Amino acid sequence: MARAQEAVERALDSKEEKERHRARKEDEKRMEAAVDQRGLDNVFDGDWSGAAGQFLLRWYSHSTHHERLLFAGPDGITFAAPPKRVSSGRDRHARIVARLSPDEATLEDPFSGEFETRILLIRFHDGSWLRVDTEEPRSELHMYALRNSPAGGA
Repeated sequence: MARAQEAVERALDSKEEKERHRARKEDEKRMEAAVDQRGLDNVFDGDWSGAAGQFLLRWYSHSTHHERLLFAGPDGITFAAPPKRVSSGRDRHARIVARLSPDEATLEDPFSGEFETRILLIRFHDGSWLRVDTEEPRSELHMYALRNSPAGGA
């Protein structure tokens, strides 16, 4: 029913709205292709002996909760999580569980701002990476990563 309503609404859209919808769909297809091509549909680069793989192994030992809060700043990347699984109030129960200095890893937008996405990478000094997903596209973390990218903010 919702799809039918959406189709009717699209049929009634103005020419400009139809063009915006078409462009958005094209962007989504390009982004999905880029994610697939770069292997970004994986949690990390796949090398368990690399810095990202080793960090990921330690990461799970810090907390059984499946989500982490991530903070980035000039002193590096900080991860917080509740010490155990909680159904509500995860932010209130969160404790710092890991820190990465700027010498160890940096936060980056793998698309340099080209796409409005939830995907970010933690890029380790050895080139290995760990994918993190934000709760919303173009989050404050994305803006931080773009401002602090080696290219000077794409």
